[in-house]
Amino acid sequence: MFDPEGDVWYGIPEFNILAKNITVTGFSPLFPDAHCTANGEVCQVVTGESEINAATTITALMLSPAFDLTSTYFLIAGIAGINPEIATICSVTFARYAIQVALQYEFDAREMPSNFTTGYVPQGAHSPTEYPPVIYGTEVFEVNEKLRDIAIGFASTAALNDSETAIGYRAKYKTAPLYAAAAMPPSVIACDVATSDVYYSGALLSEAFANFTTLITNGTGVYCSTAQEDNASLEAMTRAAKAGLVDFSRIIVMRTASDFDRPYPGESPGQNLWYIDQGAFEPALQNIYLAGIKVVMGILDGWDSTFAKGVKADNYIGDIFGTLGGSPDFGPYTVSDNPVTKRGLGRNLRKRSGKATISM
Repeated sequence: MFDPEGDVWYGIPEFNILAKNITVTGFSPLFPDAHCTANGEVCQVVTGESEINAATTITALMLSPAFDLTSTYFLIAGIAGINPEIATICSVTFARYAIQVALQYEFDAREMPSNFTTGYVPQGAHSPTEYPPVIYGTEVFEVNEKLRDIAIGFASTAALNDSETAIGYRAKYKTAPLYAAAAMPPSVIACDVATSDVYYSGALLSEAFANFTTLITNGTGVYCSTAQEDNASLEAMTRAAKAGLVDFSRIIVMRTASDFDRPYPGESPGQNLWYIDQGAFEPALQNIYLAGIKVVMGILDGWDSTFAKGVKADNYIGDIFGTLGGSPDFGPYTVSDNPVTKRGLGRNLRKRSGKATISM
């Protein structure tokens, strides 16, 4: 998504990702080229940071005549904040769900209703615990769980990077039993990613977005990492998959933990965000490569035996609308026909038997 995440792939012994550079119309002016190996087996795209940059760059990639992406595997690989209830800094996370946690109503915390614990309320709802009656379609995506688990198996063979500073910092979380995972050494884990352009710090916002993750996935999602781009990239890929340009079952979402999303007991959110060196930024960057290269080489080495034909998903994959077929295993919405093929989609919802239905 930005320079340091891209740079860790340059000068590696496995392959030369800078052997062929292809300028693509619509890419970020900061990152105008796709970088590829000489034989074109592996390519890298740097999107630029935030949702708008990611959506625009990935859309440009999907539509570029320079590439045939119909059998391509995508490894979305970047750093992220981490929830100390679930994991620790320098860890490597692989998501099944990506949740756009900030796509909600928002009150300033100083003006929110007195009986609310957060200023965030789902779109169209009247309380933080109500499933959003208004759906835009980018709130949550689900990727191939079987492929994710294969990627975890590959990445688990990596020796992860760490630092003495990170070891000392994570030890400060030992004082809170709730944060037992934060005090453990880094590892490779399955848990889900939140997308928000807002770079937030503190227990209250983090808990609010963890609750929204639980709500929007009907209790299945586990909030652990927080980043700025993934839902945007996945929306662009969903639309491309609908057009037959990519295979949505071939997407892997990997985030490495560069910082905690909230402070340890006794530390302020401001200290956590600005002033304390957590010691995890550089190790997290290195772990993008150390874990990611195991995934890339695993797919290349197993191409003929496994990956050329694809890894068939056992779970639902796609967005909340069922755009790519199948029935989402999250959300209370029942849609008799695929809503993206209908005119006037989206906002007129009515309750029936405790569920909301989209009115066409």
